[in-house]
Amino acid sequence: MRTLLVLLVLVVGLPAAAQTDPLPSWNEGPAKQAILGFVRATTEKRSPQYVPPEQRIATFDQDGTLWVEQPLYTQLIFALDRVKALAPQHPEWKTQEPFKTILSGDPKALETLTVQDIERVVAVTSTGMTVEAFNTLVTSWFATAKQPRFGRPYLQLVYQPMLELLRYLRANGYKTYIVTGGGQDFVRVYSEQVYGVPPEQVMGTAGKTQYGYQNGQPVLIKLPEVLLVDDKTGKPEGIHLLIGRKPKAAFGNSDGDQQMLEWAQASGGAPLMMLVHHDDAEREYAYGPASRIGTFSDALMAEAKKRGWTVISMKKDWKRIFPFEEK
Repeated sequence: MRTLLVLLVLVVGLPAAAQTDPLPSWNEGPAKQAILGFVRATTEKRSPQYVPPEQRIATFDQDGTLWVEQPLYTQLIFALDRVKALAPQHPEWKTQEPFKTILSGDPKALETLTVQDIERVVAVTSTGMTVEAFNTLVTSWFATAKQPRFGRPYLQLVYQPMLELLRYLRANGYKTYIVTGGGQDFVRVYSEQVYGVPPEQVMGTAGKTQYGYQNGQPVLIKLPEVLLVDDKTGKPEGIHLLIGRKPKAAFGNSDGDQQMLEWAQASGGAPLMMLVHHDDAEREYAYGPASRIGTFSDALMAEAKKRGWTVISMKKDWKRIFPFEEK
């Protein structure tokens, strides 16, 4: 029998799984090897770093980690478009800030919006309606909206290497979660379609809802009150609230993700912590400490080196950035 098996291997060759590169859009290098080594170490039962299936948790930031976040966060662009659509019903916005600035259409003026301005705009444009009505608005917007630089629908501006990574982790027993500073309800609309991550595995900045009835049917109404800001320290808090376990792998791209990576590292064993560095102006964007969107500060870079986190260079580590690029 053993001789027969040897002959079969010689004739047929290695199994397909052993022949196929699970990360074809990644260049050979430390980042790719860190992923392959992590999966091997945590899924092989003989390994001292073996992780039981129920503990295989991987968390991903979204904006700038899984898809494009420049020149503005996608959800913010949605909210700005909603302001323009609702403006005829609110003539007072012509003289009220931040609506006056938004309606001016001046890109430079938009850069002056504060966090408080953005929170107000999101509250006005995304609350006071049922969850289902909001989902319909988001779906309709995505059907026509396009990213300005690439001229493609936003749902196509996802990173091919990260899609491969998500699939590779799931194929090896990892449950993948999105942990985003963006709106939880917003991301849940498309997370399964785009990333293969079901809505129950998406946590984000969450607003309060109120249970009620419309036409005799139960509904949840979105309220202009924040339940959780899923950024910085809010990410570990959200992970604890929804998952109840520390992740064994965590992926981010900005200062807002540092605490999530710290939380993963605190899980013990041989966890994987990775940060996407946007350093490819030709194929995507190049930004870092000076950017208000997806700030990757010098302090974060120093922290990554100190803690042994892997920094992914888009320019060096990724053969392809988007699914629509030629292979």
